[in-house]
Amino acid sequence: MTDWPELAVELAEDVLFPVADSVDVDGEIPTSHFDTLASEGFYGLTAPDSGVTPGVLVEVVETLCGGCLATAFTWMQHLGVLARFAGSADDEMRETYLSGFVNGAVRAGAAMTGAVPTPPTLWARRVDDGYVLDGVSPFVSGWGLVDVLQVSARDEFDDSVVHMIVRAAEAPGISVQPIPLIAARGSNTVRLTFDDFAVPATSVSGIETVDEFGRSQLFGVWITGCLAMGVTRRCIHELSDLGVDVDPFEEQVSRARLELNAALEGSADMSTARAEASELAVRVASSLVAATGSASLVGSNTAERLMREATFTLVAAGRPEIKAALLDRFSHL
Repeated sequence: MTDWPELAVELAEDVLFPVADSVDVDGEIPTSHFDTLASEGFYGLTAPDSGVTPGVLVEVVETLCGGCLATAFTWMQHLGVLARFAGSADDEMRETYLSGFVNGAVRAGAAMTGAVPTPPTLWARRVDDGYVLDGVSPFVSGWGLVDVLQVSARDEFDDSVVHMIVRAAEAPGISVQPIPLIAARGSNTVRLTFDDFAVPATSVSGIETVDEFGRSQLFGVWITGCLAMGVTRRCIHELSDLGVDVDPFEEQVSRARLELNAALEGSADMSTARAEASELAVRVASSLVAATGSASLVGSNTAERLMREATFTLVAAGRPEIKAALLDRFSHL
């Protein structure tokens, strides 16, 4: 049986972290990073028969986020698509894509941000042979790095959420606008605008009510807490190398992870737990900047990068409730 956390540490320390600063500067992730993740089986971690528990999954994701946030953030989109797609009742769709998703031969990204807000920004109009998309999916990562996108939109007739598998390539009816992120630029995050874009019925991977869609988002909101926790773990590692006593930070990390897990189980508030994790990332990254000294004020160094990445976690994959919880925490320090 594969020891996924141990293998993740090897990848993070030997492959990802040594070039993370240059990936940040260049804004380009080596294709070999994704090839290695695929060859080692990391693209299939959320498949039903993977045997990977949620506890193992978060340890792996946090470790890889601490290795290279841009790489891990892009790869994480695939895990979410696989988890949702594996439960599809469409046998033909599963036959077409599932094995490729699991082994990484087909790499997926998620374009669901148009369906999340109320009112939504991306609508699907029913036609005889499928749907036509109009509107915007404002935050889509992996453009040019993934093969397909799971696009989610609201049905303009009944407000249900329609999920579709679409090739991640420029086509008539799709406009692409790059987004210049302050961190994880290598994720190639873009804004997609759809204008009368036709999607055949054979590309529809699932339809669910808004309430069902909302409940399914809980796991995704939880797993994206790994962005903050991964950055925090890397900062603690760097602080330890500088001779700083990191025991207090380690205790805070343990508490933050317990709160996130409790939120997934329903015994704690998810927005509060996510806010606590990101606040911790910012505080520990600030400590690394202070411990590093004036060198951290020069661009393209690890402390400076991690400070920007900690800031990134404050709003990436956020929700209004998380924003409110963060503002409350910051205003009561």
